Amino acid sequence: MDLKLKNKNVLIFGSTGGIGKAVAQSMLGEGANVFINGRTDEKCKIIAKEIGATGYFSGDLSHEGVAKEITGKMIEENKTIDILVTNTGGPQKGNFLEVSTEQWKNDYQALWLSVVDSLKVAIPKMTENKYGRVLMITSIAAKEPLAGLTTSNGLRAGLEGLARSMANEFSGDGVTFNLILPGYTNTDRIKALSLSEEKIKQMVPAGRLGEPEELAALACFLASPLAGYITGQSIAIDGGVLKSH
Repeated sequence: MDLKLKNKNVLIFGSTGGIGKAVAQSMLGEGANVFINGRTDEKCKIIAKEIGATGYFSGDLSHEGVAKEITGKMIEENKTIDILVTNTGGPQKGNFLEVSTEQWKNDYQALWLSVVDSLKVAIPKMTENKYGRVLMITSIAAKEPLAGLTTSNGLRAGLEGLARSMANEFSGDGVTFNLILPGYTNTDRIKALSLSEEKIKQMVPAGRLGEPEELAALACFLASPLAGYITGQSIAIDGGVLKSH
């Protein structure tokens, strides 16, 4: 199936590893012009060369103004932006009374304000072009809280409301907003937990971890012109972990 992504200009935050990198590789495979992002210039340069990315913009999304600056550079260099994928690494663990105010501020900047700031820059260009795809990669924690992930549970849930609000506002301009909610996925972060096969089977009805490439395939479809009638949706890719909708 031709997803009609050839020559689409794509900016993917948090894409030097894990899920973000897989999405970048899949979109490159569809012929898109993909610009990646990571915290350091050195890491971006290495990964961009490895996967054949069109370009990169380094910057730490937990720092104020970085997401806005990167999105602005993307448009300045390419005259447009067709697809924006917001993605950040998981925050530190902590139950409510363990989480400091400083951590709340840092995670709010990384998980929430970086998304808002990038959208403020991208949306005017997308509406002008009458085409845009915004994908927010969050977590199943947005639907069902995960133990010890207080800031993630709280902040990611709010992005669903933001996406639906923006879908109401901009769908008539050809811009869609959807969330992808990964479950337990085979990334370095999960590997570090050293979960046994038996434990995974207990946690996931499908009996295995998800692969980043499976999520990337969904992202490519949602970013394509073929998905123009899908907006304001939160789609879990979790092997059946979520018990609610």
